[in-house]
Amino acid sequence: MRPRTRLSVLLGLSALLLAGCGIRPTEVPTEFGAAPTRVGCALSSTSLTSTEPPAGGQFGVQVYLVCTSQLVTVDRTVTLERGQSSERAVVAQQLLGQLARRPSADERQAGFSTDVGTRLKVSGPATGDPSDALRLSTPPDDLSPYALAQIVCTFANSKMTTEDGDHVVLGGPVDDPLRDYECTDAVKARPGTIPAPARTVG
Repeated sequence: MRPRTRLSVLLGLSALLLAGCGIRPTEVPTEFGAAPTRVGCALSSTSLTSTEPPAGGQFGVQVYLVCTSQLVTVDRTVTLERGQSSERAVVAQQLLGQLARRPSADERQAGFSTDVGTRLKVSGPATGDPSDALRLSTPPDDLSPYALAQIVCTFANSKMTTEDGDHVVLGGPVDDPLRDYECTDAVKARPGTIPAPARTVG
């Protein structure tokens, strides 16, 4: 038997066997559709965000969390006593507390996390500091790149903690030099590899 004839016979037998098993041969690949994509970093928006300092009570703020290696804002609610909204350090501590708080179940499901530790504190300017300075209990250089970027961008994004949008003056304990940090689009896009631009103050 010639090779071509033998091949034809084998193919015919294979087709009969497949048909006998209830399996139909196909000449085109099966289409399973596009690969599923995960929609992350998206939460239902709220109307709590405040753009002007309130007199007191419960109000909304925005803080920057980490999601897919970027900084993305989420809405949070804080409570201030009457008159505290004008105290920059008090508001900054509230924002810092929100950054350190474990993300909610919805936030975690959407892919959000935080690198800010719960022991970190913030205070107002020391003697001789500019009036808009904020001092952290840990020197900024000792924080992780993500944590520092979260703090810089959250403070810079709030009219209650900075007088110059996109900038915030930060330092560590009293002996630590103050720096003017800027929250740029590049920092928000790649906080783990692009440090916030900073210049020494004073």
